[in-house]
Parts: sequence; C-alpha cells; structure tokens
Amino acid sequence: MPSIVLFGFSLAHAGDVEIVDAEFVHQSNNSWSVNVTLRHADSGWDHYADNWRIVDERGTVLGDRVLYHPHVNEQPFTRSLNSVQIPEGITTVIIEAHDKLHGWTANRLKVELQR
Repeated sequence: MPSIVLFGFSLAHAGDVEIVDAEFVHQSNNSWSVNVTLRHADSGWDHYADNWRIVDERGTVLGDRVLYHPHVNEQPFTRSLNSVQIPEGITTVIIEAHDKLHGWTANRLKVELQR
C-alpha cells in the first residue's frame, strides 16, 4: 500500500508547536494510519504539546490524538493514530497541533492524499 510522507518546514513562533512531518498510510477503503512528528519546548505539566488533529478544508475534525504527558527529553517526537476514516472525495487534509499554554498553533501542515 502506498504511503505519503510530507516534511513540513514552518517558521514557528517561540513557544508554538512545530509540525515537523506527517506520514499517511492508506490501510483499506477510507481508513488511514497517520504518524505525526512534533517539536515543542515542553517545560513540564503546565506547558507541553498536548494534542494534534487532522481536519478537512472546512475544519471538520477527522482524527484527534491527545497527548497525555510532556515530552521534555524526547524532542522531536512522533505519535500515531490508526483507523482514521477519511471520506472518499477528500484529497486534502490539514494537521493542526496544540499546546497547553498557547492553544492551537497557526502553523499547520497541509497534506495532499493519494489513494
């Protein structure tokens, strides 16, 4: 099965979560396995990257990966989300990342899917 690997190079503001890269692997029908790598200056429980999600171009959330603890000594880090259902006809999705202090970063990663 084909996989899509994208490397996102963004100019993140200090404190923002940087989406380093994303890999989408088509599993079957509309199901995808997604790996996202983030970089963030996690400093402890009050300030760490705590979520990433996949949205379509209208903002509909297609998948959501909650991160339950800081990754102070593990940067950048990759986390997966399996069995993400992306409806037929959607060819562009967007990765968004969140941290506990600053909220959702303006630095998003656009991904063009190939089935």
